[in-house]
Amino acid sequence: MKSAIRISALLWADILVLYALFEMQDYLTEIWGLSFTHAAGILNIWNGISRVLQPLFLFAASTFLGNFGMLVISSSSYTLGIWFLFMSAPPVLANATGTCKQYEQECIGNTHKALLYTGMALIAVGVAGNNVSVQSFLKEQDNKSWGPFIERLKLPGLFMVVIVAVAGAIALPYIKPWTYRFGIPAVCTTIAGISFLTGLCCCKFTLPEPDKKRIENMGRMISLRMLPMWLTFLVCGIISSTGNTYFVEQAKKLDRHLGSWEVPTQVLLLAQTYVGMLLAELAHVIFKGHGVVMAKMLGVLCCIAAAGTERKRLGVVRSKGLLDKPEEDVPMSVYWLLFQFVLLGAVEKLLEKSVAEFDEEDIPLREGNEADPNELKRRCMEIFSKGVSGLGFMCGVLLVFVVGKISAEGDEPNWFQFSLNRSHLDRYYWVLATLSAASLFLYVVMRRCCCC
Repeated sequence: MKSAIRISALLWADILVLYALFEMQDYLTEIWGLSFTHAAGILNIWNGISRVLQPLFLFAASTFLGNFGMLVISSSSYTLGIWFLFMSAPPVLANATGTCKQYEQECIGNTHKALLYTGMALIAVGVAGNNVSVQSFLKEQDNKSWGPFIERLKLPGLFMVVIVAVAGAIALPYIKPWTYRFGIPAVCTTIAGISFLTGLCCCKFTLPEPDKKRIENMGRMISLRMLPMWLTFLVCGIISSTGNTYFVEQAKKLDRHLGSWEVPTQVLLLAQTYVGMLLAELAHVIFKGHGVVMAKMLGVLCCIAAAGTERKRLGVVRSKGLLDKPEEDVPMSVYWLLFQFVLLGAVEKLLEKSVAEFDEEDIPLREGNEADPNELKRRCMEIFSKGVSGLGFMCGVLLVFVVGKISAEGDEPNWFQFSLNRSHLDRYYWVLATLSAASLFLYVVMRRCCCC
């Protein structure tokens, strides 16, 4: 039972870091002075790497490292990364670097940039490793003697996940200095990592035996029959790349008041996670067996909602004369963004649930040493789908560059200016809606062709 709690603590620390990093778009634009597209590009490359690494880490954990070895690496990398991020804040090393302590662009030197980029790279390794091995390692502890205890821990564990998420969404944003916003998750991650490493005597772990057939089965993820699935997750990755970047940028200067309470922006992430999950569950039950199609349709609706909301925001900006005043608040409720955040959360959750639609005919497995070949198949599909969606995050950066170049042909201004108020993000959302609709059509056609 103690081992299950120690392992679960890694997951709780992950959630707190997720909410702490949700406003990194603001940090890079306001403190570093980057354009919103430059900041979004950095974050999407980082998110993409954390996902692309997951299939590689699954291969390592399944063939020679084991889940235990992977968690030792990922928890150590995670802890070191978040501390590097903490040290990248201007006040921390101001005396050592000879720079100022204010949260201003002039106080950001090469040392701060190197620390932040290195920290984010290490966090990407930690995120990937934890996503691959935390749940699997927990299952390895589920033997006959501990099974009843772990079953009893599931409900409290879920409750703890919600508590940490609510704390990250509501309490953490009220801590204004970025040193504390990075420092508190760093302390929590360190405690979780030390707790895990010092509890090794309580854990049950084994190293995987070399198995050629297991490797062959993982290689079957890359096949012609799986092409519709990979294209699905690639396009959905491009759409998901807007969540922590452009959606956050839209929300930055909108009115967040709910009565007299100024609601933190992280509440939108809370709604995306849990309300989106409920919507995905509902769609999965009603349209069982057609989850991928429904996810793509919700993706189209998400982009349309985002385009409509941004068009409305730009209308308010123009009417109030705020085009060249990006620091001024926009008199429009932030809750207009709830639709696109919730729909995006539903798309991501519904796709995770729908990987089971790709059955044994799509991935014929060979008998190996696995106790449950179908469990290996399910795990491979989940992790590989995240890897492909990670490529989508990176492709989103390229797509913004290409769309910007095309939009600037002739005498027309580029859709992506330095500030959001001068940009046409609504038109980019319409491009994403069209791309998602086209991928839905291709998915239906290719599934029919590949199944024939």
